[in-house]
Amino acid sequence: MAAQQLVILGGTGFVGSHLVPRLAADGHRIVLLSRNREQHRALAVLPQVSIRSADVYNDDVLRDQFSGADAVINLVGILNAGGQHTFQRAHVELTRRVIAACHASDVTRLHQMSSLKAGQGLSQYLKTRGEAEVLVKASALDWTIYQPSVIFGPGDGLVSRFAGLLRLMPVLPLARAKARMAPTFVGDVAEAIARCVNSDKLGQRRSFELYGPDILTLGAIVRQIRDAAGLHTPIIPLPDSLGRLQAQVAGLLPGKPFSLDNFRSLRTDSVGKTDGYAALGIVPQPFAPWLPRLLQGPALQRRLNAARSLRR
Repeated sequence: MAAQQLVILGGTGFVGSHLVPRLAADGHRIVLLSRNREQHRALAVLPQVSIRSADVYNDDVLRDQFSGADAVINLVGILNAGGQHTFQRAHVELTRRVIAACHASDVTRLHQMSSLKAGQGLSQYLKTRGEAEVLVKASALDWTIYQPSVIFGPGDGLVSRFAGLLRLMPVLPLARAKARMAPTFVGDVAEAIARCVNSDKLGQRRSFELYGPDILTLGAIVRQIRDAAGLHTPIIPLPDSLGRLQAQVAGLLPGKPFSLDNFRSLRTDSVGKTDGYAALGIVPQPFAPWLPRLLQGPALQRRLNAARSLRR
């Protein structure tokens, strides 16, 4: 397919940082909308990628930025709410504004990031993801919805977060240790989106469940991270009564390492039924083989760690 003009919301986040280079390699012209372009200038060095500071909750701004675009990709999502950044605002209100701006700007193609099991369970995260999907499906746009399980990869909030906790704590109490999920590699998620972007028909008015080949409990994932890191930290599964209390306390800490809504999300297994990767001709990568690479960190950090070890 010919190169397209793409506008991406949330393109400076975890998935976006992997998707944007993939799309740029295909020759697409990409505009990233960000609250602060100066914080993400590294992405702007990619060919045909520009970053614009924009208030994506302003209807006039969205219409102006979408003008002339072939497609819009909405990657915006939050795992924890805080202040004005509510699940309703980030997932539902913004999606409604994006759809309206697409119609007003004659953009007919929308790629929407969602979540596996959107609309199910008790968490506001899943509930609002489901509400956003309803809005997209009710629109007259040619839409594609991506529903990944928990995503891992360089710069993720899964492996790096648990590795940090395991190194820091003498014992790791773990809520919802039996929660099941099928971790999926961020590069596979980016590839799925890229293939749909590059095809006139592939994925139009269709949802893709994106999940990895391994169904693992959260406890098994944390144990694999611990073992791959060469640690021996005991992991203590918590009953739900204590896990809920842990979530309430952790939700009050800076950065919200764990919240009550995260706890509620884990009560719904993130395991799919329809293999979206197979439909797109992608063989998803397993979780365990990536762990040594993810735990090493960036090349610069590895060199610094090696230098420190020589001084001991």
